Formats: sequence, C-alpha cells, structure tokens
Amino acid sequence: MATAVAPTKVAVKEKPKTFAYSSDDIKRMLPHRWPMLMIDRAYDVVPGVSGRGIKSVSVNEPFFAGHYPDHSIMPGVMIVEAMAQLVAVVYVAELLEAPAPAEGDPSSSVGYLGSISSMKFSRLVVPGDQLTLEAKLGQKLGGLRSVSVRASVGTELAAAGSLIVTTGRKG
Repeated sequence: MATAVAPTKVAVKEKPKTFAYSSDDIKRMLPHRWPMLMIDRAYDVVPGVSGRGIKSVSVNEPFFAGHYPDHSIMPGVMIVEAMAQLVAVVYVAELLEAPAPAEGDPSSSVGYLGSISSMKFSRLVVPGDQLTLEAKLGQKLGGLRSVSVRASVGTELAAAGSLIVTTGRKG
C-alpha cells in the first residue's frame, strides 16, 4: 500500500525591488556638483541596502592636470569619493522610494565620510577606464553606518575596503 506524501513548501526568497538612477537623478539626490560629482549612473540599487554605479574616467577631469601629468592616473582619494557618493545614492534612495517619501530636498540628508578602513588599491585607473562601483551598507551604529565598497575596471579589482559614513549632516 502506497502512502501519500504531502508536498513540501519551499520558501522562495523574493528578490528585492531594484532601482536605476541617471546622472540627472543623481544631481537631485546629492549635494555635489562638477568637478566633485563623481558618479555617472547608479543601478541595481536596493534602497538602504546596496547598489552599483558607473564612473566613466575621462582625460578631461581636472585632477589629471596635476596628478602625474605625464602618466595620467586617477587619484585613489577620487576613487574613494566615487564609492562614497554611491553610498549616498543608496542611502537617499531609501528616503525617496519609501511608501511615503520624505518632503524637501533629498540631498540635504547626505552625510559625511567619517572613516576609511582597510582600503587596498590593486590596479591603476586611467583615462578611458569605466569604473564599476559597488556598495553594501552594513550595520548602523547610532548616527554612523558601516559600508563595504569595491571598484573594478572590467573584471579587474581596482580598490576595495570599508567606509564609515554619517547618516545626516549637522552644523
């Protein structure tokens, strides 16, 4: 005699909704402007959780005039700044995409870079490269948030490390 086996329910984890932001969207999200606006596009953004972005590196960037002028390389601090700006987009997206979005200027909620840890640079970034940026927000520590960041060119890792950012501005 055969016994009937009840079908088992398999928990399927729903993929979170992602968003993409153009350069014009990013200008509305961040307080930065040229020449300090460092990201061109953001995509796969899970608000408040993670995201990816693009920084197209052009020989016309003002820092190339004085940073190794005969051998153009993007300064590491500018790579870190681009990653930090992606973090801000992920953070602001949480406010914009909420069921009841916050009123006012979303860029006013962008905080500051508080700490850079274990940052390792493993490839030079030069004009013509396209940096793919990744950010994954970690735990909140009061008014601070830890973040894991990466930057690559194609399949080659250019930089990776951890940041601490403030979750708001004061003063």
